[in-house]
Amino acid sequence: MPRTTPADRRPDPKLLELLVCPLTKTTLTYDAERNELVSAAARLAFPIRDGIPIMLASEARALD
Repeated sequence: MPRTTPADRRPDPKLLELLVCPLTKTTLTYDAERNELVSAAARLAFPIRDGIPIMLASEARALD
């Protein structure tokens, strides 16, 4: 079975252009190191699992 790299898990760039924070409706930035979408306005980081952004506030990590 082939190994996946962080680049393999990165969501489609066109999808990233369309996604916004579900709480603030502001743009998100991609954190490749943590494989998350970050909302600076909401101070939350949304995980990406198997290439799928999990856009639920209950699943997000609070930023310090």
